[in-house]
Amino acid sequence: MSRRRSVNGSRARHENPIPNASRIGNIVVSSVIGGANPGTRDLPPTLEQQVANVFAHIRHDIEAAGGTLDDIIKVTFWVKDPVNQRAALNDEWVKAFPDPEARPARHTLTLPPDSRALVQADFMAVLGG
Repeated sequence: MSRRRSVNGSRARHENPIPNASRIGNIVVSSVIGGANPGTRDLPPTLEQQVANVFAHIRHDIEAAGGTLDDIIKVTFWVKDPVNQRAALNDEWVKAFPDPEARPARHTLTLPPDSRALVQADFMAVLGG
């Protein structure tokens, strides 16, 4: 039996044969997380809506793995314009991680210009104390 466990929970799964996240021991790593509306593959029209959905999906995936937002150690985001689109990320970031002394690391990269998505993310977490 594999030490690795696929994590899917109840949110929409990827179209390809990959899990929403994977767990080995107390380490969880997500696959890419898009900003589609929950239960659909429809992308809302605004960056703010997509960012809110990404954070909802992050919460769902870490909880499906048996953890909480407090277990997340790093989040990587991709947006169309990392310089001018940070405000939408920062608003949800502070809601999810309100303690400035206990926030995960974060890296923001550029999405390809032809991407339909306005934001994507992935995360790494270490579960437990």
